[in-house]
Amino acid sequence: MANAADEDPKRSHAIAPAAAKPGLTGVGTALAPPIFAPLLSRLFNWSRSGIGPRLLVAVLLFSSAVTLMLTALQLYLDYDREVGLIETRLDEIGRSTTGSLGESLWNLDQNQLRLQLDGILRLPDIRAAEVREIADRPNPIRLAVGESSPRSVVTRDYPLTYSVQGTAREIGVLHVEATLTDVYQHLFNRALVILVSQAAKTFLVSLFIIYMFHLLVTRHLVTIAEFVSKYSLARPPPPLRLERRPPHHADELDKVVGAFNAMCANLERAYGELREANERLERDLTIRRRAEEDARASEQRFRDYAETASDWFWETGPDHRFTYISDRAGAFGMDSAALIGKRRTDAAFGRDAEPEKWRAHMATLDRHESFRKFEYRGRDAAGRMHHFSVNGQPIFAADGRFMGYRGSATDLTAQHETEERLRQAQKMDAIGQLTGGVAHDFNNVLTVITGTIEIIQEGLADKPEFAAIAQLIDDAAARGAEITSQLLTFARRQPLEPREIDVNALVVETAKLLKPILGEHIEIETKLADDAWSAMADPSQLSSAIVNLAVNARDAMPGGGKLLLETANRELDDTSGDGEVVRGAFVMVAVSDTGHGIPADIRARVFEPFFTTKGVGRGTGLGLSMVYGFAKQTGGTVAIESEEGVGTVMRVFLPRSKGEAPARATPVQPLVRARGQETILVVEDDPLVQGYVIAQLGSLGYRTLVASDGASALALVDQGAKFDLLFTDIIMPGGMNGRELADAVRLRRPGLRVLFTSGYTDNAIVHEGHLDPGVALLRKPYRKSELSEKIREVLAGKPPA
Repeated sequence: MANAADEDPKRSHAIAPAAAKPGLTGVGTALAPPIFAPLLSRLFNWSRSGIGPRLLVAVLLFSSAVTLMLTALQLYLDYDREVGLIETRLDEIGRSTTGSLGESLWNLDQNQLRLQLDGILRLPDIRAAEVREIADRPNPIRLAVGESSPRSVVTRDYPLTYSVQGTAREIGVLHVEATLTDVYQHLFNRALVILVSQAAKTFLVSLFIIYMFHLLVTRHLVTIAEFVSKYSLARPPPPLRLERRPPHHADELDKVVGAFNAMCANLERAYGELREANERLERDLTIRRRAEEDARASEQRFRDYAETASDWFWETGPDHRFTYISDRAGAFGMDSAALIGKRRTDAAFGRDAEPEKWRAHMATLDRHESFRKFEYRGRDAAGRMHHFSVNGQPIFAADGRFMGYRGSATDLTAQHETEERLRQAQKMDAIGQLTGGVAHDFNNVLTVITGTIEIIQEGLADKPEFAAIAQLIDDAAARGAEITSQLLTFARRQPLEPREIDVNALVVETAKLLKPILGEHIEIETKLADDAWSAMADPSQLSSAIVNLAVNARDAMPGGGKLLLETANRELDDTSGDGEVVRGAFVMVAVSDTGHGIPADIRARVFEPFFTTKGVGRGTGLGLSMVYGFAKQTGGTVAIESEEGVGTVMRVFLPRSKGEAPARATPVQPLVRARGQETILVVEDDPLVQGYVIAQLGSLGYRTLVASDGASALALVDQGAKFDLLFTDIIMPGGMNGRELADAVRLRRPGLRVLFTSGYTDNAIVHEGHLDPGVALLRKPYRKSELSEKIREVLAGKPPA
């Protein structure tokens, strides 16, 4: 039967234990992390504390590995033996039952077949048995007993034959299944017994090993380590001895102890030799002192340099002529070779302008005294001006003879330029502060003058001689307002209303205005970039800046010439002339002329207020100052390029707008004196301006309430005064400006209309040079028509222009 099974492997197969017991694998996987992971972690941490624990861990790991391997081998052998027994039993079933089953099947005796199958099922490990008839007739016999299972079984299929007239004929098949469940359970129990017993034995043996190792080795290693760590050559301890029973023969620890004791003896002997060597060195102290004096003398020169260390070094002889200049001077543009043999006075610039300082310096040199921070000016090899600061000390020979000077020099050019820029900035800030104060009071006066002169002009319409005088007064007031505006623009305190503008269109419109201003002897040309970006700027201020530049260009071409207006896109990443860093995308507006140019010595001063090269009465010197202040306040800069006899190019750089649709200039509509019937709360501290405003508003039909400061205005509001518009000055006494007053009133009456007025806004409604969004401002001085139009705009709820 075994041979039959071998010949037909499809008829017999066994399921492997792993496949037959998937539940065991799942249990092991589920228990491994919570049981073994913390144990392994603790063992690992403990094993790092010393040799003994690491040895114990190593023994346990090795023993566990060997135990697992032997257990696996034993289980495999047991499994093979148990499976062999089952297969032998199946072979016996095939030999003993197929004949009788075949005869019963031939006789179609199903009761006998079932009795025989039940007998097979009662055999050990047999799970199921089945007889299937092979016949062509309908409903062939098929009997099965037991519970068939596709897992953990060994199966056999035996042919059932019957001899008919001496010929064996196959009439059916006997199918038998034997279970391996008991085998797996037996193997599992045996594995647990082996692993537990081996683990206990391994752990006990390992503990014994580690105890013996500690007793025989590690405690003595600790004693040796403590001896070495506390050993001192100054007070050597007695030789090292271990506390243990002496062995019959020297072992490894005895050899280590002997080596340490020998090493300590050698160290003590070497230490004694070192003390003797130190004593010999002390006897040679005199020789060493002489060597130190020689070294000090050779280092004296370098010490002199160190005491006067700066950017470069120099030496002079007894006649004060340079004999040496270090190469470092070349980094500042100085020609060292050209200065050798010259005196400092020969290389100085403008020495005659400061004769007393130089006489005192030469007297110091003649007295052979040291000096520090003597400053003077000089030119480098390229002719550029530098500021120098020099330090020096005299040199004397051993016999007291004067040998010259040694010292250092520092280039202070950058520091002087920075200080000059700081002084300039402080000066500009002081002018700005002064301008603000003057503008506030002066614009109040101009407001009254311009408003009053309008009334006088209306009354003198039939008297031409007096009307002409009134017009002169009006022109003078307008000129004063223009000068005040230019001062505020230069000081960057003019409230700008920047918006996206088409620079090309604005330049074209301004060029039309320039023709009657410049005269027929000036030819005006434009060169506009087709792809010019839109710029973010105040269009009225930009137009005024172009006009100012054009007028300056006209004055530089008294005999006629050409004026070129140009636009272009520029990317800047540079430092402007006043030290500010200018980076980003800009739209350039350039005004070029063919005039006499600007001299180099005054080119740096052209933007200063009131600086002019024209004669008395031919200009205020504020035109270029206004251009400079406008460009800086807008976020751009101004650059000058000029050559005497050739001409000048003034370039204004304006920041590029982030939008896509620039606003084009719209024609200015004539102002109409719009009337109304609303009530207006007027807050003005200047009595003259207050009276003028009340009179003008009354003539326009408005009712007015009046307050001289913020506190009085709030008192009227708290008393329940009814009004439609708050018309307030910005700069007022009493600790509350117009913006603070407006905020306080709006807290009490949300949605109230507010119109501000001022000749100098400070930072109340202007930040970074730009008027705050949504703020309506009427600048002083203003005329009656401007007042009426602005009031109607605010009352109608129109956004500020």
